[in-house]
Amino acid sequence: MSDVTTAQDRPDMVRFIKANIRDYALLLSLLAIMIFFQFTTGGTLFKPVNMTNLILQNSYIVIMALGMLLIIVAGHIDLSVGSVSGFVGAVAAVMMVNWKLDPLTTSVACLALGAVIGGAQGYFVAYYKIPAFIVTLAGMLVFKGLALTVLGGASVGPFPPSFQLLSSGFIPDVFGISGFNLLALVIGAIVTGVIVFFNFKERRNQQEHGLAEEPDVIFYGRNLLVAVAFLGFAILMASYKGLPNVLVVMFALIALFVFITTRTTFGRRVYAMGGNEKAAKLSGIDTERMTFMIFVIMGALAALAGLIFAARLNVATPKAGLGFELEVIAACFIGGAAVTGGVGKIIGAVIGAFIIGVMNNGMSILGVGIDWQQVIKGAVLMLAVFLDVYYKNKG
Repeated sequence: MSDVTTAQDRPDMVRFIKANIRDYALLLSLLAIMIFFQFTTGGTLFKPVNMTNLILQNSYIVIMALGMLLIIVAGHIDLSVGSVSGFVGAVAAVMMVNWKLDPLTTSVACLALGAVIGGAQGYFVAYYKIPAFIVTLAGMLVFKGLALTVLGGASVGPFPPSFQLLSSGFIPDVFGISGFNLLALVIGAIVTGVIVFFNFKERRNQQEHGLAEEPDVIFYGRNLLVAVAFLGFAILMASYKGLPNVLVVMFALIALFVFITTRTTFGRRVYAMGGNEKAAKLSGIDTERMTFMIFVIMGALAALAGLIFAARLNVATPKAGLGFELEVIAACFIGGAAVTGGVGKIIGAVIGAFIIGVMNNGMSILGVGIDWQQVIKGAVLMLAVFLDVYYKNKG
């Protein structure tokens, strides 16, 4: 009987893997890249201090990738995110250093400013039907120039210590164990348990309605891999300084956007727009309002990224944000977002961002020049888009 069951399950497993080849290939690619650099760097990649730096260096890219994914899924693009983040960082510097405003008031005002900037660009895209490429290209130039104007062509800093904690601070350990942050391990274990619990709950609901397609072997293997990865990461963080504040912010935003894109009407409408905007409009979706809203979200996230980047450097510079838009867009496309819109996942964009981050980190440790780093990242992006188009045409 078991032989018959195994023979029947085998075609289902092959069919499931083929249908989800991009998701599994993406995750395996990240693992392969991490293992490769772990060996080639002599074990430096997985050292706690380097893993912490990896989080700090890529947090603002991951945060902006969350909003960029919505933009790309809806069938648009935003080239201005790097300039907006740099401009908001400049405004924050002037407010705190020159005007002596407190960090909380400054942060709230800057997030609101980012949302207004995003809304202004989204308004032209949504209601005047100007292509997002043109609107945001103009925005990239405008806000890069405004950042230079606000800073007067010079760097402004340093910032108050409380603001620096946004990027350089860590969650204190309430247990007070010397040399090991037990709270980081406890939080990691709780998060792991919550993720696995909801995975099993969703699996049970799918089975009750006859919708479970993922084979048991893959499901259990995936959850085991998630548990090992999260607990291993928590142990690494606990053995250094604990969980960075920015990691908590980033993880909360990832969870929020996963919920929005998978569990809300708003998320479903974004995907419907990207799949066929005319059909979405005929079905009653206010596509103009949806477009406006996703640009508002993108602007707010770009502002948050600008604050985090400024806090990390402890100074606002005229060149802040330079090239960020390229890495954010690349993260989404490497993460499986379709160039034609309608396809893409938040987790894919996050993995794509970390693929770029690990490559940057690993190549820097190995002493690879910035010129060849750009060549390699460009080749990886081209390969990702090629595979997306190839599998779409094949299907």
